[in-house]
Amino acid sequence: PAVLAVDGGGSKIDAALLRADGTVLGASRIATRDFDENGGPEHMQQVLDAVSLAGRDAGVGLDPPVPVFDRAKNTVCSNVTNFDIHDIARASRTYGVDQYFIVNKMQEQLSFVSRVLDHWRLGVGSEYNNKRKTALSMVKLQPTLEDVIKTYEIKPTIICTSARELGIPRITFKDLRTKLESQDSSGSFLLVFGTGFGLGDQILSQADLLLEPLKGASKDDYRHLSVRSAVSIVLDRLLGRW
Repeated sequence: PAVLAVDGGGSKIDAALLRADGTVLGASRIATRDFDENGGPEHMQQVLDAVSLAGRDAGVGLDPPVPVFDRAKNTVCSNVTNFDIHDIARASRTYGVDQYFIVNKMQEQLSFVSRVLDHWRLGVGSEYNNKRKTALSMVKLQPTLEDVIKTYEIKPTIICTSARELGIPRITFKDLRTKLESQDSSGSFLLVFGTGFGLGDQILSQADLLLEPLKGASKDDYRHLSVRSAVSIVLDRLLGRW
């Protein structure tokens, strides 16, 4: 057994794995960017990044709860944010999506999401805002993508989002919209989005198709949307009425 030590201070985050006798097995340090946001989602993501890097330094194969990339292309875990729970559910309900799955292997994260859902579906929030309750009623939790797939009687077509070229067939928004509108289209389509800096290879290896990447109009080709913004744009292109 090993001990995980984390110092998530204001100017830097230190993480270390140690034996019981104090021997350091692996360590990492990440400089923080915004002292005023300590404890916020971005700061907590940096803590998780530091823990992942310490495990990598120790030669420990940490199994990330959601295999996504960080800015250095390390495979790390990603926290679920309160904004994403609500906003993606509302967008999904607006555009007629059947189910919205939140996937994370960390029980603490799933418990957090469950508490949020219970507040709005069963608690005081259900009486305060019925529209929010309606949107959140479609949210389902699963620990892995494999578990999501098992909920379907027939395996869905898995469509992932990535700007990288991976040798996986691409599909345009136009062609996918045509498929979704086709009366002859059989089976289900499962759109997979990632947080952080994109889906990891463990997820992308299961994709049947890659959706063409979103491109804006910035002169420097800046592309780094929040996942809730990306989901809303994609759903409007695929399902919106113009």
